[in-house]
Amino acid sequence: MIKLEKLNKSFGDLKAVSDVSFEVAQGEKIILLGTSGCGKTTLLKMINRLIEPTSGSVFLNGENIQNIKPEHLRKGIGYVLQNNGLFPHYTIEENIAVVPRMLKWDSKKIEQRTFNLLEKLHLDRHYLNAYPAELSGGQQQRVGLARALAADPPVLLMDEPFGALDTITRTKIQAEFKNLDELKRKTVIMVTHDVQEAFELSDRVCLMDKGSIIQMGTPSELLFNPSNKFAVDFLKEQNLLLQFKAVKLLQIVPVPEFGAYNLGSINLDVDADVWQVLELFKQHNVDLLTVTDQHNQQVNTLSFADLMAAFYQHVKTYRHE
Repeated sequence: MIKLEKLNKSFGDLKAVSDVSFEVAQGEKIILLGTSGCGKTTLLKMINRLIEPTSGSVFLNGENIQNIKPEHLRKGIGYVLQNNGLFPHYTIEENIAVVPRMLKWDSKKIEQRTFNLLEKLHLDRHYLNAYPAELSGGQQQRVGLARALAADPPVLLMDEPFGALDTITRTKIQAEFKNLDELKRKTVIMVTHDVQEAFELSDRVCLMDKGSIIQMGTPSELLFNPSNKFAVDFLKEQNLLLQFKAVKLLQIVPVPEFGAYNLGSINLDVDADVWQVLELFKQHNVDLLTVTDQHNQQVNTLSFADLMAAFYQHVKTYRHE
């Protein structure tokens, strides 16, 4: 859906982005990860022509975006900023309706879409006549996301959307973001310097340094097959935690078709990662993970020690492949 081809951007003698090429499939979630100043935000802004490249090309659905007027291009791409970018003198309702009104949507359609997004993002309708300053940081960020989604664009660009939030609010909104059905069918490119955020929300991670791509791949590929010392060092501090989050329970404990995982009375999602399971072991003081088939008959049981042994065996095997 999106293709970057030998993209470069220089500001005087500073080369902010250097010869970047990659493709993003429809519905894929790509995270641009790296330290401040590595070029990830500049790269993001070139995709909707907020910044023009020095050389190279960006294609959207096969069409060079240089052939699309910037204002038309941006109407079809949602954009979410770190500080939410809401217009302070617009009400929440007016902020959300900006793009649909530019597209000349019927007022009834705008109203229905606004109500629908408020419900999905857990915002009460009484906020519609409020102004951004009257809302908390988390609520403002939800409104910013609602505004980006209002016209139902196929592509969403996000520049450190959760960076200004406190840890608790950030964790909650990340979870909502991950499970929001509105986003599951969209192509998303997001900038962050938060490693855990990148690994939890992405299909693939694009690790950058000094304007260049160091490595691009799934979280597991970056963790278990780092391309060079920079990749190793960048992930070193949180490596074990990231491994627990990158490895799915299904990868190390087979489950029958239509089967299920249970921790005591807790039913686990088959897509749960190992970290989630370890947390549940601790929180609920349970002893065994049970695997059942579709008839709810026990197939296998694993203790905490069994689970850890299976995890380390998986990591060892993955690294040797």
